[in-house]
Amino acid sequence: MSEIVRYERHGAVAVITLSRPDSMNSFDTALRAAVVEEFARARDDESVRVVVFTGEGRCFSAGADLKAGIDRDVETILQTEYRPIQEAIASIPKPVIAAVPGSAAGIGFSMVLQCDLVLMADNAFLLSPFTTISLVPDGGLNWMLVRQLGYRRAFQLSVETERISAARCVELGLANKAVPAESLQQAALDWAQALAKRAPLSLAATKKAMRFAADNDWAASYDLEARLQGELLGSEDNQEGIDAFFEKREPDFKGR
Repeated sequence: MSEIVRYERHGAVAVITLSRPDSMNSFDTALRAAVVEEFARARDDESVRVVVFTGEGRCFSAGADLKAGIDRDVETILQTEYRPIQEAIASIPKPVIAAVPGSAAGIGFSMVLQCDLVLMADNAFLLSPFTTISLVPDGGLNWMLVRQLGYRRAFQLSVETERISAARCVELGLANKAVPAESLQQAALDWAQALAKRAPLSLAATKKAMRFAADNDWAASYDLEARLQGELLGSEDNQEGIDAFFEKREPDFKGR
C-alpha cells in the first residue's frame, strides 16, 4: 500500500483514497503513478466488484501541485501521467463511485466527472479555476462539461470560475447525490456494497454500452447492445437472476 494512496478492501468493494492531506491531495508525479497502480490492482482483483475513489482530509483534490512548480512539458505530463488515470477509471469493468469531501478543483474536478457515479458531501463544491491562472481546463474537463451541460453553461462555469455547490451539482447532473459531510464515506461504502450485489457482468456491460453511446450514433450503439446481450444471455448469472426472480429470493451472482 502506498503512503500517498490508501487501498482498502470492504468485502467486494475497493476504496482508493488520495492521501496527501497536507497538500490537499494535489497531484505530483508520485501520486499520479500511484493512482494508476491502485486502479490496476482493483481491475485485476476478480473479487472486487465496485470501486470508491475519494480523498483524505478536507477535500477530494485541489488539482495539480502548483507548489512543485509549473512544468513546461505539461503536454507530455497530461498525455503520459494524467491520461492513464482517466483511462483507468473509464475502462475498468466495474462501477467507480467518486466520494467528494470538501472540494474537487482543476484536474481533480476532471477525475470526479470521469467516474461513473458521484456522491458529494453537502458542503463540497466543484471548481474549474483555470482562468484565474491563465490556463485552459484540462484532463478532459472541456469535453465532459460540454457533454454534460451544453456549451454556454459549461463555458460560463469555467470562465467565471464558479464554485459549483453540491446541491447545484445534483441539479445540473454533475453529481448523483449529496449527503451530510459527516456521513459521506459511509454513504459511499453503503452505495458501493449495494451495487456489489448486482450482477457484475451486467454492470460491466452497461458501463461499456453507455460510455460507447456517449461517442457514437444510435445505430452503432444498438449494434453493441445486441452483441453484449447475446454474450450475457444464457450465462450462469443470467440464469441465477431468472431463478431468483421466480423463487422470490435474492440472487447470488458469481460473475460468470
